[in-house]
Amino acid sequence: MAIVFISPRQRQKMFFLAITAIFTVIMIFILLTVFFINPKNAQPDIVFNKPKVSINLGALDSNDIKNLEPFPEMEIEFFYEALTAERKKIQGYIFASSEAEAAQKLKDLNLVVISIKEVEAGRENPFEPY
Repeated sequence: MAIVFISPRQRQKMFFLAITAIFTVIMIFILLTVFFINPKNAQPDIVFNKPKVSINLGALDSNDIKNLEPFPEMEIEFFYEALTAERKKIQGYIFASSEAEAAQKLKDLNLVVISIKEVEAGRENPFEPY
């Protein structure tokens, strides 16, 4: 039988110590290469390709462009109070581009305008359920 001077526990301890030392050396090498190596300065290649653009202004003279109609003005909601021909007071809402146009629309309906107010969009408390 062979005589062994190193106990199995001591051999296991030496094995783990060697593995730990090799792992530490590899990690230090990786850290040094990653953090202390500067990137190479590469000169950017600046290339300017002049675009070939031609603008056809003759399209503005076509009938399709000439016959375009402008967008209608956005109408605002107004709250009104008015009197009918029988002197009965009514209230309601009307849409118009301006306050003057709203008053004119009400006059065309044979109403005497008492007051017109623009309705504010939204609610005072946006978290209040409908």
